[in-house]
Amino acid sequence: MPRPTGRVLTLLELLQSGGTRTVAELADRLGVEGRTVRRYVNQLIDLDVPVESVRGRYGGYRLGPGYRLPPLMLSDDEALAVLLGLVAGRRAGLTPTERTANETASAKIRRVLPRHIARRLDALLEALDFTDRSGESDHPDAGLLLTVADAVRHRRPVSIRYTDRDGRHSERTLHAYGIVAHAGRWYVTGKDAQVGEDRTFRLDRIADARALPGSFEAPVGPTPAQRVLSGFATAEYRHEVILRIHGTAEQIRARLPAAVASLEENESTDGEDRAAERWLRVELRAERLDWLPGVLASLDRPFVIERPAELRDLVIALADRLASCARRA
Repeated sequence: MPRPTGRVLTLLELLQSGGTRTVAELADRLGVEGRTVRRYVNQLIDLDVPVESVRGRYGGYRLGPGYRLPPLMLSDDEALAVLLGLVAGRRAGLTPTERTANETASAKIRRVLPRHIARRLDALLEALDFTDRSGESDHPDAGLLLTVADAVRHRRPVSIRYTDRDGRHSERTLHAYGIVAHAGRWYVTGKDAQVGEDRTFRLDRIADARALPGSFEAPVGPTPAQRVLSGFATAEYRHEVILRIHGTAEQIRARLPAAVASLEENESTDGEDRAAERWLRVELRAERLDWLPGVLASLDRPFVIERPAELRDLVIALADRLASCARRA
């Protein structure tokens, strides 16, 4: 049976989870009577924990707002979940802080883990592997990330100093729609006020961000994530590829995701099942074409290459090589 001190700490943990807790609910969770709950509450108040009493039919106890609480308490499973999140975020390149901050946070939690939980964690980390490389790219500054996030939330313009992939520096006014984590990097998408068009910027290439006076209306239509993926698919590259593929959107997306290609359905009759196979127009841009024949072969769907002719020649060459290999004894 838990000791009274343990129950008092459990009571604090329940109150920290937020909202108002009735005496009956707390008594049931702690396995005690109502008057014992009140005694535990008084003990917390004696420790300067701001517990408020809420009167009425749905009254009970809650923590007062605006006070600094005692150190955060995590259960074993919660601590394990936080540690795994830190490890995964660091490996995937999605930790928006310096690597040192990630490692010191992990070390602080590990220090207080019970030995049997620490052994479980070590066993898991030894067995764990990732299909992508460890995140080695530059991470955005945490303060900058919070500034941009605040501008997104309150729909305020934000001034940024940006360096593009060619090393050109510029200062822009951005109406930021949202922040997106994709493939180990952080992006902000929004309207570039100077050119009046939507743009996507890598956060680690932003040197400075500051909120500006004013506000703007939230756009309708695609979500920030959809806008980022669409921007990747339509980025300026050497080759513009247009295909027609017979299949479902799901079949095509399995090999040509939204970050790579855009889909546009050809004319269809009213009442036609949109989940059925049909001819879909596929557009993408690529710096090189040599990877596309293999992707088209792996789709195993009928397709037509509208352009470029160079891609048609590459597909024919791949087909000839495959046929030659298949004929070998």
